[in-house]
Amino acid sequence: MALRGTNQEFGRPYNRRIVLEAIRLHGPIARADIAARVGLTVQTVSTIVRELEQQGYVLAAREEPRGRGLPPTTLTLNPEGGYAVGVHLTPLGIDAALVNLGGDVIESRHYEAPNIEPDDAFKLIAKMVPELTGLREGGRILGVGMALPGPFGVESMSFVGPTTMAGWKDVPLRERLAAATGFPAFFETDMVAAAMGERLYGLGASHAQYYYLYFGVGLGGALMHDGNVLRGAWGNAGEVGHMPMVPGGEICPCGNRGCLERYVSLEARGRFSGSDAQWVEAVGPILCNAIVTIENMLDPETIILGGLAPPALLDQMAAEARKNLLNSVASRKGRTTPRVLVAKGGQFAVLRGAAALAVSGVLSPRFGQMFAAEREREKDIVVQSREIAA
Repeated sequence: MALRGTNQEFGRPYNRRIVLEAIRLHGPIARADIAARVGLTVQTVSTIVRELEQQGYVLAAREEPRGRGLPPTTLTLNPEGGYAVGVHLTPLGIDAALVNLGGDVIESRHYEAPNIEPDDAFKLIAKMVPELTGLREGGRILGVGMALPGPFGVESMSFVGPTTMAGWKDVPLRERLAAATGFPAFFETDMVAAAMGERLYGLGASHAQYYYLYFGVGLGGALMHDGNVLRGAWGNAGEVGHMPMVPGGEICPCGNRGCLERYVSLEARGRFSGSDAQWVEAVGPILCNAIVTIENMLDPETIILGGLAPPALLDQMAAEARKNLLNSVASRKGRTTPRVLVAKGGQFAVLRGAAALAVSGVLSPRFGQMFAAEREREKDIVVQSREIAA
């Protein structure tokens, strides 16, 4: 679904985000092409582009003439036009990274802190974030995004088993993160954060709808639809790791038996004594059944395997799945996209995704509507994002 401009009362900041999103997705792109894509006049787009250039979000360039007349000026996103900090909280510790608008990881930090409690965690985050933002003095810091294991608010599943984090129930995450850092704050489950990062910086930019299957300590996923994550009634859609797949199978910490993540996850791999290849072959049928189930339920364009698993392991799993997939609604003739792909996020998948929460939260058109409704509408966070004094 194409993003379109608006004439509603909060249209100016929303249209600015629409134009910026078009440049990010399709740059280098000319003003006239932007106007055609987003349904605004060329004059309106030109006015917005002038503001974005002045603010340093976009760069303009013109190719050398190849014939009569001058080629149009084209626009691209300026990678150094803004930065965000991604934070990933796990039962083992805290990781954080400074990421630019182009998705490049400028620097990262890791602190081992097993089963850290909230007060200590936010003190540590308050130390890590200035260390990272200080690497770009004078740079525009859009915000901080934090990813952590889910689901949230489910008594039998939240912070249990391999993802246990004692003391985190009912913690006001956004408020605590904003207070610790002084920046606009966002949080999500690690699987949703990684899926959003893939959308902004990886294969997701080429696919309108896909399912991101997240391999972490546990297993989860997220359906991306036209740039949005489909979250469910309580925000926990995608917890496929707790689908019972093996009747009478292993006991899961959630209380059920045979849950998918008891067999297909990094925690499950760690309990297996053989090689990666042996493990992939052993769990391949279970993985294939899960993929077919996801396809039949959600009909995604493709399923992208990603998360914290090493790229080589993901490649093996994707190859195994492609060899043995059963028929589903995805089994169509003439399809050009493989049913299973491997994400490009690499070792920074979650950190880039967590930073993407802040980038999307500040710059994305759909988040822009939310901000315009919830904040004083004359205030535009795109312009007012906190800058570090040089």
